[in-house]
Amino acid sequence: MKNTFRPALLLAVAPLALAACKKDDDAAPVAPVAPTTPAQTATVTSLSAAGTTSATGQPVTAKHYTFFSLADGKQIAYTDSNSTKWDVGFRGTTIIVNGGTSGPGQGGAQVLAKLFADVATAPTTDYAVDAATGFAIPTGSGKGWYTYDATTHLISPIAGKIIALRTATGKYAKLEVQSYYKDAPATPSATTPSGYYTFRYAYQPSGTSLK
Repeated sequence: MKNTFRPALLLAVAPLALAACKKDDDAAPVAPVAPTTPAQTATVTSLSAAGTTSATGQPVTAKHYTFFSLADGKQIAYTDSNSTKWDVGFRGTTIIVNGGTSGPGQGGAQVLAKLFADVATAPTTDYAVDAATGFAIPTGSGKGWYTYDATTHLISPIAGKIIALRTATGKYAKLEVQSYYKDAPATPSATTPSGYYTFRYAYQPSGTSLK
């Protein structure tokens, strides 16, 4: 009797095993999750956007923008202004992005009311671009990254204001202007050379994580 039922049992189990194997074979493979590259952080000191200056160090003639690559961490020549080699440009208190009316890139920006350390992930939507009607990073006292004191004539970065950036190549970054004066003095005066940006930034070559 044992020999009679054993083949039947094997025949009954075999189709189940084949069906199980077929189900596993048909399952879609799980794609590996690529790790996010750590954000590149840096501080830039006294990047000049002043143009021609007087004997006291104050700007007297506006010049072309000073272009900067967040990806490469360096100033870009004016002759490359119509390329995607740069991400942000500085002239006076105006900061432009490489997109819209300012350049051929995918650049955009938005000002966030947050601390630099608290912006762990870049937004992926709601970026403004430079246009004929206005810049992505608003200009004017209290509208973007700075305030202007009409009594002392000093430019002061607004605490807790971070610029989220979409770069020329569609990557993400955050930037905080720390000083508008040469060598970033703690208490600049009316005679301190102005138009010199000190800022820190974090650039993400992959993903949106900014830490």
